Amino acid sequence: MAENKNRDVAASILPLVGGAANVTSVAHCMTRLRLGLADRSLVQEEALKALPDVMGVVEDDTYQIVLGPGKVARVTPEFEELVNDGKAAAPGPQPPTADALAAQGAELRARQKAKNATPFKLFLRKIANIFVPLIPALIGCGIIAGINGLLINLHWLPGVTPALAAIASGFMALIAVFVGYNTAKEFGGTPILGGAVAAIIVYPGVANIDVFGQTLSPGQGGVLGALGAAVLAVYVEKWCRKWVPEAVDVLVTPTLTVLISGLVTIFGLMFVAGEVSTAIGDGANWLLENTGIFAGAVLGGLFLPLVMLGLHQALIPIHTTLIEQQGYTVLLPILAMAGAGQVGAAIAVYRKLKNNTSIRKTIKSALPAGFLGVGEPLIYGVSLPLGRPFITACVGGAAGGAFIGLFSMLGTQVGSTAIGPSGWALFPLLDGNKGLGVTCAIYAGGLLVGYIVGYLATYYFGFTKEMMVEFNADVDLGESPEAHAEEGPSAPPVTGTPKEPAKV
Repeated sequence: MAENKNRDVAASILPLVGGAANVTSVAHCMTRLRLGLADRSLVQEEALKALPDVMGVVEDDTYQIVLGPGKVARVTPEFEELVNDGKAAAPGPQPPTADALAAQGAELRARQKAKNATPFKLFLRKIANIFVPLIPALIGCGIIAGINGLLINLHWLPGVTPALAAIASGFMALIAVFVGYNTAKEFGGTPILGGAVAAIIVYPGVANIDVFGQTLSPGQGGVLGALGAAVLAVYVEKWCRKWVPEAVDVLVTPTLTVLISGLVTIFGLMFVAGEVSTAIGDGANWLLENTGIFAGAVLGGLFLPLVMLGLHQALIPIHTTLIEQQGYTVLLPILAMAGAGQVGAAIAVYRKLKNNTSIRKTIKSALPAGFLGVGEPLIYGVSLPLGRPFITACVGGAAGGAFIGLFSMLGTQVGSTAIGPSGWALFPLLDGNKGLGVTCAIYAGGLLVGYIVGYLATYYFGFTKEMMVEFNADVDLGESPEAHAEEGPSAPPVTGTPKEPAKV
């Protein structure tokens, strides 16, 4: 029955994105179905957003349909199968002509890239594409590590805990290899060569090598070293493809790629990346231990704007480095407070706009996902279009971040063993230096502070008198969005499409 439901969702989406012939690629991340489309003008966006299972859509380098965690992983294979079936059944190219589609698609892509694709954002997107595919394994292994720690503390199942430790730690022991593989793939090289060069970093035999008077340690440099080694391997490989004769390319290119990149990795990158990784870990801990309240407020308060600008992707390798170094990232629980402020703000909007059944319906349907850390529906359907509630939501996030930062100054670290989940969904992944009970209590306290401050700030300061007159009416915003825009001529409608996805 569940499979039929997922297939029904896929079947309802497919015709609204132009049918199988219009779909050039299918992928998914934590919450979104990501589609490559030949012609975006064929998308029936309003009808698509009206589907019960669609939380929103995102215009980016791919066309992204927000379905939520769990559901997207089940709908995607069904959708892909329908696309393949549709293309197999199609007799051939259909009107409009291929030339017309290509011209229109090129125009749309150029317009979109000119609008959003700055060099820095493109670089951050590449970094995100390297690490995002690793998140499911980080989550699974992190939860298993948490369960194992609980069993050890309770002295339960002593014969099972070593096996769970191996299951939880195996991926992290080899994460550099996966980073190297994904890096080479993302930068246009042969993925397996990137993985091979990155594998040098975790090979136990490097402990027999002295560099700059110091003995290397297996894993030194971590994911940053793996990333650098794989990028180097891509450039060496491309140089070889350009100059090595085709007759011996299959032998010479892989050999030179691994040899040159491997030597540079051993005698340079591992040492440099190790120093940088150590500095990141020490810097994050020093920041929270000495300026915890201020740092927590800044991180928690600015995370939503960072997401809107696409700059949050720069934090992914930092999180991964911290997890690799000390078993958890101390930054993610603080950043998760942005979601708490968002939830508190949404509840205040719900209570404030008692007559606006459309916004209240959106909030009621989106709040469960918001509590679990999925912020897209509340951000793009409620707070951001309204304007001021987005700012007051950030205030709530700052308060929650300051709360957790305070305890960091007092010597109690709150961390997460994986990246991705937020809100209540982060509880199974929590870890720290003072025991699971204390860690969970502090994190729960931060969420509560975020909810309360986000609610109060929004309820008392989130609306002007003009906004109350404009929005506190019994209307359907989906039918006349132009009548319900935020103050200012360029503000998006309350039910408008997000430009960048947010995961808080």
